[in-house]
Amino acid sequence: MSDAFSMAAVGIVLGAWLLGGAWAVWTGMAMRRRAEESLRQTARLGRLIETAPAIPLIVRLDGKVDTPDRLLGWLGIERKIGHLSDLSTEAGPGGFAPEDVERLSKQVGLVQRTGKSFEASFAVEGSDRALGIKGALADSQIYPNGAALLWFFDRSESHRDQARLAAEADAARRAFHALSGLIEAAPLPMWHRAPDGSLMLVNDAFVQAVGGASAEDVVAASAELIETVEGRSPAAVAQEAMDKGNTITRELAVTIEGDRRHMMVVDVPIGDVGVAGYAIEMQELAEARAKHRSFVSAQRDMLDAMSSGVVQFDGDGSAVFANLPFRRMFGMDEEWLADQPDFARVLDRMRDAGRSPEVRDFGAWRSERQSWFQSAEPVQENWLLPDNTHLRVLAQPTPDAGLLLIFEDRTEQARLASSRDTLLRVRTATLNNLFEGIAVFGSDGSLNLWNERFAEIWETDEKALAGHPHIDKLIASLARRLVDPSKAAVMRETVRAATERRARRDGALEFSDGRYFRFSTLPLPDGNALFAMLDISDSHRIERALRERNEALTEADAIKGRFLANMSYEFRTPLTSIQGFAEMLAAGLAGELGEQAKEYVGAILQSVERLSGQINTVLDLSQGEAGALPIDKRPLKIADLLGALTKDHRADALAAGIDLRLDIRGSAGTVPADQRRLRQALDHVLGNALAYAGTDAAVLVFADGSQHSARIVISDNGPGMDAKAQARALNRLEADAAAGSGGLGLPFARQLVEAHGGTLELISQEGEGTMITIELPRL
Repeated sequence: MSDAFSMAAVGIVLGAWLLGGAWAVWTGMAMRRRAEESLRQTARLGRLIETAPAIPLIVRLDGKVDTPDRLLGWLGIERKIGHLSDLSTEAGPGGFAPEDVERLSKQVGLVQRTGKSFEASFAVEGSDRALGIKGALADSQIYPNGAALLWFFDRSESHRDQARLAAEADAARRAFHALSGLIEAAPLPMWHRAPDGSLMLVNDAFVQAVGGASAEDVVAASAELIETVEGRSPAAVAQEAMDKGNTITRELAVTIEGDRRHMMVVDVPIGDVGVAGYAIEMQELAEARAKHRSFVSAQRDMLDAMSSGVVQFDGDGSAVFANLPFRRMFGMDEEWLADQPDFARVLDRMRDAGRSPEVRDFGAWRSERQSWFQSAEPVQENWLLPDNTHLRVLAQPTPDAGLLLIFEDRTEQARLASSRDTLLRVRTATLNNLFEGIAVFGSDGSLNLWNERFAEIWETDEKALAGHPHIDKLIASLARRLVDPSKAAVMRETVRAATERRARRDGALEFSDGRYFRFSTLPLPDGNALFAMLDISDSHRIERALRERNEALTEADAIKGRFLANMSYEFRTPLTSIQGFAEMLAAGLAGELGEQAKEYVGAILQSVERLSGQINTVLDLSQGEAGALPIDKRPLKIADLLGALTKDHRADALAAGIDLRLDIRGSAGTVPADQRRLRQALDHVLGNALAYAGTDAAVLVFADGSQHSARIVISDNGPGMDAKAQARALNRLEADAAAGSGGLGLPFARQLVEAHGGTLELISQEGEGTMITIELPRL
């Protein structure tokens, strides 16, 4: 029984345990369902918060915060934050400005202490985002101990709209103030009327025009600028404009400050706010129009006086003016142009008259010219007419959308240009065929022009010269071809002298290959310098040889002169003995001589005298060439000298059957001279004339003078001399008395005259006689 009781007790326990387990399972399942529902509700709330336009932020009493990641994205913060101060930009990139965070912290503290809510707006640093914040105490059941709940709203768009509206309002205010200031400062009377026609606003010009004290007084008194005309008051006209919705413009005579002026009055309806009006004075415009008409008339008179053809088209393309040269150039009648033909008809008329270029498609060509009216800039063309006339055409658009055409006959200029091109080609060909090397340097020292010979002389590449190098650069490349490279600098100095000082310079350059060049630099009229160089290598060698030969001849002549002087002195001793013994024989010291012996002695004395004269002449010549001939200059009257000269030679002239004449003009005057030496020269000249003139000849001794010199001319009508004889007559080394040249007399006479600073000139022609002219200076 006890076992049965035990089994029953166990069964009861097991049943109770089973019932308890079933109840626990059912209770757990119910709790699970409630938990799952809570989780779903929490997820829905989380998604709702994530998508809500506001984001919460919890700030506990100890300053720590609970922050959703979405808010950190709004703030541009990528770091973890734990306190409210971490929202400052001082903690890292993103967030609010430090002063905004400090202000927010104070407001949060005030909420936590007093429970008073707040609203604020802050800008996110580094972006254009603006956030609105609403703060209040959090629910104490959720967040006990005085936590603050902050809701953040994105107000960026509304903030931008507010900023834009504020900017537009500010701009509108500024525009209104500027417009008001402009209206007030406008020199035109301006006003505004209410819809009932009464004045509401007037500017300062209106006040001055009506003689008012101020705008307020004028508006209060309803002072009108415009008088009532034909029963229509200004207010009635404004009402009419408002009713019709159209602007009304009138030209009226208005009295302003006692003067009667023409004004244009305009009333402009401006919707429901009334009518605006303004008045423009037309007096100056009328005067300007009159001046414009006068200017146009004067301009057309000037265009008529031009040599170029001018035709003007208005904005419609009609020809409104054509000057006389245009009508003549294109053969157009004034009556036809008076009908103001259009542009196309004018071109057609030109083609019919053969005064337009020959083109394949005239219609297309004319259409292209029609586009000149729309051109923004002047257009230039050159027309070649069928008769080879060259026209330069200038199409100038006018401000009234018209066109001004100017035709200039450039036929002559074209011919001149062609001639110029031909001349340039001829010049180039000429320069390239010259023996001289030619180069032209500009005023800045650059090489402008050269010929082929110049490049050949310097062995320079044409490409290098084509770059127009400066004289300094050119010299640097050419100097190496000279014996002395430093001599190349002479070229630069001569070019500079020609361009700057306009002076001519000459010089010579010796090349290292033995060539020798003479160069000359000439200033040109255009400011450039011409550099020319000629190869004188052969003549230089010949000149050097001749110079050496001349030095040798000079030395030989000096030796010969010394020899003649020595021989002359040597001849004097035997001549003196011969002359002395001959004079003793003639005096009878050796006994009485017979006639034949006397004749012989006379011949000896005559020969001795002649030989002594020749020896003296040779000695004087030697002294003259050595510069040792003494000249004692004193005032000498030409008339006295020539009178004594002809007197002494008169007997010789009579003996030779020669007519000796003397003609002395008063202008002969006085000259400083050595009377003995000058008489000696004239004796030789006149003696030669008497000796070689021949029987029945005439010899004239003539003298005159000027302010600066005296002239003596001794002429005869004898047989004369040929050119060779004349050359020998004045050359002491070739003088030959037997040939009729006068021996040593004429060379000696010239030497004496030149010693006085004068000149002796011989003019002779075979069969015409001989003339010797002597010029003696006054001083």
